[in-house]
Amino acid sequence: MSNPAFQSLAFACAVGLMSGCHASIWGMYKDAPHEGFRHGAFARSILIGAMAGMVIQLLFRFPFPRPSSFVLLFGLSYAMERGVVEVWKTFIRSEDQSKYFIPMQFSIRGIPVASRVARLLAGAAYVAVVTAALVIARHLNDSAGLTHIARAALGGAAVGILLACGGAWKDAPKEGFDIVKFFRSPMMTVIYACLLSSFTADHLLIAAAAIGYERATAETYKTFFFPSRPRGKFNGRPILYPAIRETRVYFVPMYVTISLSVVAFAAAAV
Repeated sequence: MSNPAFQSLAFACAVGLMSGCHASIWGMYKDAPHEGFRHGAFARSILIGAMAGMVIQLLFRFPFPRPSSFVLLFGLSYAMERGVVEVWKTFIRSEDQSKYFIPMQFSIRGIPVASRVARLLAGAAYVAVVTAALVIARHLNDSAGLTHIARAALGGAAVGILLACGGAWKDAPKEGFDIVKFFRSPMMTVIYACLLSSFTADHLLIAAAAIGYERATAETYKTFFFPSRPRGKFNGRPILYPAIRETRVYFVPMYVTISLSVVAFAAAAV
C-alpha cells in the first residue's frame, strides 16, 4: 500500500475511533448506573467504529485530509457501527430480557421471540429492507426532474422512516405510540441529508451518513439534556450502581470535544 493510501486509511481509522467513542460514551452514560461499567461493552463500539471507518475508506476512497471527507466518514462510520451493534443485540445475541422494561431482543408486541432461528430470519429480512432502501437511495443519483437537494431529502426520508418504524416496533408496545417521536427520525434524517448534500453527489453516502448523524443527535439529546431520566429500556428499573453517576461525568469532556470537532470540520467544509 502506498504511503498516501496508508495515511488515508490511518485517518479513516481515527475518524471511526472518534465515532465509536462518541457512541460508547452516551451508551455508558445512560446504562452504567443500571448495569455497571462494562469494559467490553464500552470498547466494543470503539473497535467496531474504527473497523467501520477503514472498511468504508477502502470502499469509497475519500480524499483526505479534506474536511468534507471527515464529515461524511464520521456519519457513515457511526451508521455502520450502530447498524452492526443493533442487529447483533436485537437478532443474534441471547440475553436475559427480564432486566429490561423494553426488550432489547427482537420482540412481537413486547414479548421477546425465543426462537433463535426466527430471530435470525427476522434479522435477515430487516437487513434486506435497509439494504434495499440504500440501493434506492443510490439510484436517486440517476433520477431526472429533481434537484440534487430534493433527491437527498427523499433518500433521507426513506431511511428515517425505516428508523422510525424500527423504533416504534420495539418501543410502542411498552410505551404507547407517540406520533411526535415517530416523525422525529425522518425529520432529522431529511435535515441532515440536505446538509450533507453539499459535500457529495452520491445519494447513497448522503442517506447512510444521515442515519449516523440522526443517531448521534437523538442520543445526545436524550442522554445529556435529560441525564436523570432513564433510557426507555430501564424505565422503572432500580439504580444498582449509583456511584457511577459521579464518575461518568469524566467522559463528558471527550464527548464534547468529539462533537465540536465534527462541527468544526463541517464549518471548514462549507
